[in-house]
Amino acid sequence: MNRRMLLCILLLGAVSFQPWADEPQAPSRQPAAVMSYEGAPWLERPGREEEERPDRVVEAMNLKNGDIIADIGCGSGFFTRRLAQAVGPEGKVYGVDIQPEMLEILEASCEAHGIENVVPVLGGENDPKLPVGEIDWILLVDTYHEFQDPQAMLRHMRASLAPGGKIALVEFRLEGDSAKHIKLDHRMSPRQVLAEWNPAGFQLIDIIESLPTQHLFIFEKDEDCAEDAKTQSEDR
Repeated sequence: MNRRMLLCILLLGAVSFQPWADEPQAPSRQPAAVMSYEGAPWLERPGREEEERPDRVVEAMNLKNGDIIADIGCGSGFFTRRLAQAVGPEGKVYGVDIQPEMLEILEASCEAHGIENVVPVLGGENDPKLPVGEIDWILLVDTYHEFQDPQAMLRHMRASLAPGGKIALVEFRLEGDSAKHIKLDHRMSPRQVLAEWNPAGFQLIDIIESLPTQHLFIFEKDEDCAEDAKTQSEDR
């Protein structure tokens, strides 16, 4: 076992010693069905701001003027609009969705709010169609669990990150009762998330549990683990 592989194992072990580590092992996960654009009004529902505290999410990202952001699974633009304001007119937000109808709703929403630094992007089920090496932050809110090809999406997202780029992942809690009003296949546990993100070359640098019903994970590239994973794949 080489030093890089040992480092990866130690990092994974350190992450496991968390308050949620005592949770029972979650069942194997199947991607949830994608929410139709006809459900867009639910994304703008009264009370969502209080239920999900989007400002806390944006604050945790510590965005700077001029940052380039991608909101994958942007839907109606509930978070996209907030990101656009946070990065200022010199910044840019790619609003990515796989449904053209959602992008039409996003554009109308941004126009109504006078927001001009959002770029709609029609993504695919296995590729968000983002520029390589340019994205400072990616945000995924209640979206990742619907990816039908999560491994391919993780690979493309990783490639799109600029040096030092990070990803904020928000998912309703599978464990506990805080999100019991949400369908089980639309919720994820930290164990499920790490089981998919660590092998894809990401390391968890923070997990924030101050949201009422959701986990907020902050990931960055794990260069050493990813290199070892690539080497092992080539050896096979």
